[in-house]
Amino acid sequence: MTPEVDVLIVGAGISGIGAAAHLTRERPGATYTILEGRETFGGTWDLFRYPGIRSDSDLHTFCYAFKPWIADESIADGPSILRYLAETVEEYGIADNIRFGHRVDSAEWSTEDACWTVRARKDGEPVQLTARWLFCAGGYYDYGRGHAPEFPGAEDFAGTVVHPQFWPEDLDWSGKKVVVIGSGATAVTLVPAMAEAAAHVTMLQRTPTYVLSVPAVDPIHAWLKRWLGPVRAHRIARWKNVRLDRLIFGGSRRFPGPVRKLIRSQNIKELPEGFDVDTHFNPPYNPWDQRMCAAQDGDFFTSIRDGRASIATGAVKAFVEDGIELESGEKLEADLIVTATGLEMVPVAGIEYWVDGRPVDISETVTYKGMMLTGLPNFVYAVGYTNASWTLKVDLTCRHFIRLLDLMDDRGYDWAEPEEPVGEVGGTPLINLASGYVLRAADRFPKQGPQEPWLLRMDYLDDRRMLLDGPVGDHLRLHRAEQGAVDVSNAEPSLAKG
Repeated sequence: MTPEVDVLIVGAGISGIGAAAHLTRERPGATYTILEGRETFGGTWDLFRYPGIRSDSDLHTFCYAFKPWIADESIADGPSILRYLAETVEEYGIADNIRFGHRVDSAEWSTEDACWTVRARKDGEPVQLTARWLFCAGGYYDYGRGHAPEFPGAEDFAGTVVHPQFWPEDLDWSGKKVVVIGSGATAVTLVPAMAEAAAHVTMLQRTPTYVLSVPAVDPIHAWLKRWLGPVRAHRIARWKNVRLDRLIFGGSRRFPGPVRKLIRSQNIKELPEGFDVDTHFNPPYNPWDQRMCAAQDGDFFTSIRDGRASIATGAVKAFVEDGIELESGEKLEADLIVTATGLEMVPVAGIEYWVDGRPVDISETVTYKGMMLTGLPNFVYAVGYTNASWTLKVDLTCRHFIRLLDLMDDRGYDWAEPEEPVGEVGGTPLINLASGYVLRAADRFPKQGPQEPWLLRMDYLDDRRMLLDGPVGDHLRLHRAEQGAVDVSNAEPSLAKG
């Protein structure tokens, strides 16, 4: 069997578009196809349409390394990010290689043919494609459903209930009393956006979270842009923010007490005098045990100071006809309830994987360099950082993938798969956060090994050294279809220098 394309990419979101652009830029002779389940590209940035949707990372690090973010805004809204992605698709001629409306169900690797057979559905009809490599760029969110707990008495509520993942285009909240259930990034974004037109917005949280004010426009970047121009200013701002994010995360993990006090002091300054900070802004966990929330120019705090929004902390007892009753006995009146209760996660796009007729249990695989999995030949997946911009890691994954393809072509190898790690695996979850949406799905995700390259680090500078400057092919079994396996790290160590 001759594969139809060199690389089959699953997903036309920010990861899939990035992978396609890297292939076009760095391997112009390579062929690829993107299978996208929805009818347009953009992934998360097209799916989520709730008010105020924006990045919670600065765009100087969230953008692709090969395409600078030159707009003034450091924190950008969803439409701005979609326009950026559309520019990338246009610049690299990606649109012609996307097949929309193709939902991938399964993928099977054949050792005999050294290729993947991917089965999808288009308008309910089966579609089959073959590829030398499979690149899973579907992220880890379940696009078909959000996390929606069952609340007692939900059928008694006379108003409207919506989930941010499925926001109705015609929803009108003007002059209405709104309760937003949740305290994550979505809720912190929704509250000030809806408070502009609503009669009042209440954020109902079971437990508090850490909220930091971040400037919409990076003042250092703005100053540099005037003197150095947009491209050079972007490069400096990008490296400045990479190091700043690393410093904040490392400091939070190493000195949680002082960081907690620093965040508390900022919150006190931004909230009304006498506000109950100890109840509403005192999380029971340390900074960066869960992802922190960003308030653009402090808009979340401004809506509270202005009296347009408020916070209630407690557990839901039941929905009632005109609102929500808490276990404390307090009642929150509402015409509209927004359940910003989180996301559901699926590993590697929720696809069923088979190797030579045998099903692969993804939860039993081990990550390799945060981009491949043991037991899956010629397979790459894109997962970004949880403590920094997602795209920083996606760029590194794509560039190391290109290095591996170049090595294999130079030496005549047909397929590659990671070695199994020596030692105990599974002690650390693949995504090391204590957020509810992570914990609910942790047992379905791949495992980590005890050391590199089977250890998934959340550190851009460390990953950069490993993926851009480190060896290629180390701890991989590289194969020629007609000759069997060759272990690069042992049999031909010079190859590992790449």
